[in-house]
Amino acid sequence: MTPRLELRRVSKSYQNGGQPVEVLRDISLALAPGTVTALVGRSGCGKTTLLNLAGAMDFPSAGEVLIDGRSTSVLSESELTGLRRRRIGFVFQFFQLLPTLTVLENVELPLLLAGAPGAREAARDRLRWVGLEEKTGSMPYQLSGGQMQRVAIARALVHSPELLLADEPTGNLDTASGDQVLGLLRESATRFGATVLLATHSAEAAAIAGARVHLRDGRIESIE
Repeated sequence: MTPRLELRRVSKSYQNGGQPVEVLRDISLALAPGTVTALVGRSGCGKTTLLNLAGAMDFPSAGEVLIDGRSTSVLSESELTGLRRRRIGFVFQFFQLLPTLTVLENVELPLLLAGAPGAREAARDRLRWVGLEEKTGSMPYQLSGGQMQRVAIARALVHSPELLLADEPTGNLDTASGDQVLGLLRESATRFGATVLLATHSAEAAAIAGARVHLRDGRIESIE
């Protein structure tokens, strides 16, 4: 089976004051459909950079990132836009809900941007799944942190993406809300078949993953 997401000897460097700074070095990973993988390690070890490469928000300095066997580096701008809008979902630590839109409007937005039919019905269905159907008309500021993250998960999954990327999804939540969010992330793999890749400092978050990739100074230290 072709991996859903594959990184082949990926390295990433940035220029800082004219000097190259290597953030990732020689990373190789292969993730199958319907699996959950956690990236763990200290701040600055390269977790967020790796997520950005996996989501085609950035590109490697060396090596390849492949989604369903196709390298992201060879895609045109329109193909990249289509990939991000239709096949990848993102969940962020700070939710990134649009404050001027209702909960329902936030969730249906990815489908509207992609020109997909049935956006409102699909958004309601995902909000039912995360247990927030009664909040469709609420504004983000009227929600708790846990509720906002559940809305963000509904938005990330409204277009049934093959790849779900989560950056510190429980970093701003209390234990009970965090556990609820982690349950939804795990279920997104088992119920929707998404390949889930999450970056986390949390041992509880890492525990839901079938594999834990330990990063240290931009390298894979171990996989368990």
